[in-house]
Amino acid sequence: MSTIVQETVTTFYYPNKMGRIILIAIEEVMGRNGVNAVLNLAGLKHLINNYPPNNFDRAFSFEEVSALLKALEDLYGPRGGRALAVRAGRAVFKFGLKDFGPILGIADLAFRIMPLNMKMKVGFEVFAELFNKFTDQIVRLGEDEKAYYWIIERCPMCWGRKSEGPVGSLATGILQEGLYWLTGGKNFHVEETECVACSAHQGLFVIDKRPLD
Repeated sequence: MSTIVQETVTTFYYPNKMGRIILIAIEEVMGRNGVNAVLNLAGLKHLINNYPPNNFDRAFSFEEVSALLKALEDLYGPRGGRALAVRAGRAVFKFGLKDFGPILGIADLAFRIMPLNMKMKVGFEVFAELFNKFTDQIVRLGEDEKAYYWIIERCPMCWGRKSEGPVGSLATGILQEGLYWLTGGKNFHVEETECVACSAHQGLFVIDKRPLD
């Protein structure tokens, strides 16, 4: 069970390009009728058959991202909605790689042939740079012997929400697919252990250093 908490706060944004990618990814997972149902329930009817333009203007609000993900949970229940958000997150990475990969250099051959641990470390730094440079989301990184930590200090996925469980499943999917691509087909356990919607101070995603396979 999750709710939207109405507060008077500064509005933050993703670029239109990223909002468009999120909607295309949800459509990839659910079909056109599915994404239209989500947009209708989220109060975003203006985006039905009218996705944001493919540019870097920061105009896709955190409120819109949060409303989309809450609508998924309202339609399919928390478990079903979050599972769909993970699948959409994986699609977001695949679509986003086409637009952002060349800008960040993550498709360069020199990057792809690095040793696994170095590739993961540099990959996380590059992904964090993407969000910190092109969006109002704030990401920082951590690491210990067993895990990497993806820490979101300003997060659109839980913006204005209160929930009994973490609601950052879209980011879980993005990280899973990003790691799969980075490592040439290896799967890693990614778990959100802290979420602002659950009264934490930040979103914390724990990524095991050892692949599952």
